[in-house]
Amino acid sequence: MYTLYSMQRSGNCYKARLALAQLGIAYDIVDLDLLKGETRTPEFLAMNPSGRVPVLEVAPGRYLSESNAILWYIAGGTPLAPEDRIDRTTALQWMFFEQNSLEPYLGAAFFWLTVVKGGRELQMHALEDWMEKGYQAFGVMEKHLATNDFFAAGHYTIADIALYGYTHLAHECDFELEAFPAIRAWLNRIVDQPGHVPMDWHPAAEAVE
Repeated sequence: MYTLYSMQRSGNCYKARLALAQLGIAYDIVDLDLLKGETRTPEFLAMNPSGRVPVLEVAPGRYLSESNAILWYIAGGTPLAPEDRIDRTTALQWMFFEQNSLEPYLGAAFFWLTVVKGGRELQMHALEDWMEKGYQAFGVMEKHLATNDFFAAGHYTIADIALYGYTHLAHECDFELEAFPAIRAWLNRIVDQPGHVPMDWHPAAEAVE
């Protein structure tokens, strides 16, 4: 069974939890608190020297890091991971876009404005740049979604999961989506996908029921 090392209030970790839930894959979870230094211990750094979550243990002593790489591993051989060469490349294109043009800004804003106590004051100098770059990314996404229901292969894939991870949190960190109707419609389509779970869902809660 897989073991996922995760932080609940992390969009990157949520991507993995969402894919695992939608594919019905059983796994163990280890919750870590970045703010308490739990990803900087020697034990964790031996699993992922970058000191970041998520980390997926796929076999004893075999660890995968980077959220989008984990998505490809989890979804391999399923409709969530396109097999057609162009569809697969298109999914990768959008997942690279997410990590380069969206997550560094929206993810940073979410972390500092909602997770770190006093983070707004600590990062006030960076907030304007995060907002500008984040809205630029939304503009690119909006243009694509104006004529497409999803980001790759004509159906819901891990490219959508990757972009959904932080986009659906925009309202929590000062971003407004009123000017992006196609993005708002896409967010609703994601929620309607079979097996969807919200970010605050935890597999332990399901085990108790």
